[in-house]
Amino acid sequence: MTRPLLLDARNPMTKVLLSVLLFEVICCGLAIPVMVTIEEVPTATAAIVGGAVALLALVSAAVMRHPAVGYPLGWLTQVGAVAMGLLTPGMYFVGGLFAGLWIISFVLGKRLERLTASSQDAVAD
Repeated sequence: MTRPLLLDARNPMTKVLLSVLLFEVICCGLAIPVMVTIEEVPTATAAIVGGAVALLALVSAAVMRHPAVGYPLGWLTQVGAVAMGLLTPGMYFVGGLFAGLWIISFVLGKRLERLTASSQDAVAD
């Protein structure tokens, strides 16, 4: 049975996806002072939103060994990072870059799984 929004835990692209999430933690944390100083977002709002998305990315990275939990949280992190653009427009671009990296890495991981499955089928025949 294929799971459309999950990769196998042994897939090498899981390391890439994990890296994307860890860099997102840093980026979302660094967006907080940008929101406060440049966009003049109230400090509490910036800290709550930026901190929540950074924490979501960190939790997603921590539970990537459990695909049924880690991947949905990872997809939600991508939505949250792009949505931060509502407070600071630069995050539309930065969040979009991370979401793009996430999607590309995920698609390549799915391709690897298909190639592995087809090569195992060929060996079995």
